[in-house]
Amino acid sequence: MKPDYLIVGSGLSALVFGALMANSGKSVQILEAHEHPGGFGHTFTMAKKYTFNAQLHYVWDCGEGQTVNRVLKKLGLDRDVTFERYDPNGFDRMRMPRYALDIPSKPEELIQRLSVMFPGYSDRIRRFVNEVEKTGAGLKILAPPIEPTELLKHPNEVFCAVQYYNSTLQDVFDKFQLPQAAQTLLALQWLDFLLPPNQLSFYAWVALFRGYQAGAFYPTQHFEHVINSFVNAIESRGGQVLLNHEVTNFRVADKTVTGVEAMDLTTHQTHEFTGNTVICNIDPKKAAKTIGEDKFSKKVRRKLNYEYSASNFMAYCVVRDLDLRDYGFGKWNLSHTGHQDLNEAFAQMYERNDFSNPSFAITTPTLLTDARRDCPEDCQIVEFLTVANYNYFKQLRESDRKAYNQKKQEILDSILDVVEKHYVPNFRKHMVFHITGSPTTNERFCWCPNGNSYGSSLTPRNMGLGRLNHETSLKHFYFCNASSGYPGFAPTVWTGALLYQRLSGDAILGNG
Repeated sequence: MKPDYLIVGSGLSALVFGALMANSGKSVQILEAHEHPGGFGHTFTMAKKYTFNAQLHYVWDCGEGQTVNRVLKKLGLDRDVTFERYDPNGFDRMRMPRYALDIPSKPEELIQRLSVMFPGYSDRIRRFVNEVEKTGAGLKILAPPIEPTELLKHPNEVFCAVQYYNSTLQDVFDKFQLPQAAQTLLALQWLDFLLPPNQLSFYAWVALFRGYQAGAFYPTQHFEHVINSFVNAIESRGGQVLLNHEVTNFRVADKTVTGVEAMDLTTHQTHEFTGNTVICNIDPKKAAKTIGEDKFSKKVRRKLNYEYSASNFMAYCVVRDLDLRDYGFGKWNLSHTGHQDLNEAFAQMYERNDFSNPSFAITTPTLLTDARRDCPEDCQIVEFLTVANYNYFKQLRESDRKAYNQKKQEILDSILDVVEKHYVPNFRKHMVFHITGSPTTNERFCWCPNGNSYGSSLTPRNMGLGRLNHETSLKHFYFCNASSGYPGFAPTVWTGALLYQRLSGDAILGNG
């Protein structure tokens, strides 16, 4: 019997949509090419004793009454899937030559800390932070589903947000004439976007910055438990999540998507799957090419013309007989740059592939929760993240595998040199395991074209009204992924829940 919803891909937005639909009594079948569900949220094990999450590190919108919490409550999972809050006095710790700033949850406290560091600029700093608050409030009102009465109640906030439609973060820094060092400290979580201030949409920065201020979180039982809970919510209600099934073709007749062909990667046999409605969680541009772009309306084709986000370099490391809390690590992330100017830092690493003065983020999952599932008791996990150019790494991997591996080692060594100099002397002596991932690793294991980390690039052009949404112009076929919603843990949960709300009429997100 064909399911009500055939879902292609098991990324987070698809799992949320599928779980909500299964919970409402609909039949759901999910096809996933990877051996693990969850997309960038999946967890993998190395050396039979260390577990790492592919990409997610810290998340937001998980507090009582917020998006993630609403979805979990709807599914009856809110008591089982819980989150630990990062230190509200400094959830992001920004470090650069001569300056250190811990980002607090309270905007007023942020103003005070920056004003102490830059006494001649306190008025500009206050005006900038207030503008961020106002813009954020306006963006919340403008987020779908839009409630017209809210627009009328808050015209100032809405106007404030609308005026920055085409603005980059750098544009707004320039408007308020903040000192360069203050700009860098405020934007030093740029690796959450993989874009520097002069390319990053002000909207994207505001949404994430304020989201984390309202609460930065990490899952109590790590991300694997979150993903498995959504899978169980589907399977316990009669749904299916079929792993190792790569979709090779879509069945389209009379502008209606009726199903797909998928190869079982364990047997290499191809099977046909049908559904009353097909939900596409794989990259929309990739899906459109497979289906035939001419089958989509001009409007949708225009929206499909997005640039992919940049990719990243990851290093997953395990240290033994070393407590990172003794070296200034804890319930927070640390971001480091050797550059005063993040635009230049990005250009050096991404455009010139020069990592001699790296800008990178450090996260310590083991310190964020007491649940020990990630490594043995005498070990701690620490992960490093920075930006990397897909085309450069792809060419290197295809032309000279040895040079490719050397480049990955060179980047890791460059980061570890900084770590040993500024944070943890003799870090390497305690390192008992490490593995690195490049943009081609992302492409191979997360099935993302060009190794992209966030779907479409978070530039003003891609963040405006022309942004792709769930509508495809084909019948019984909807997009549901980071490029047709927004990237990141909470935004993909929101994307899946919003599509569920639109197709079911069951309002769970508020506003609508």
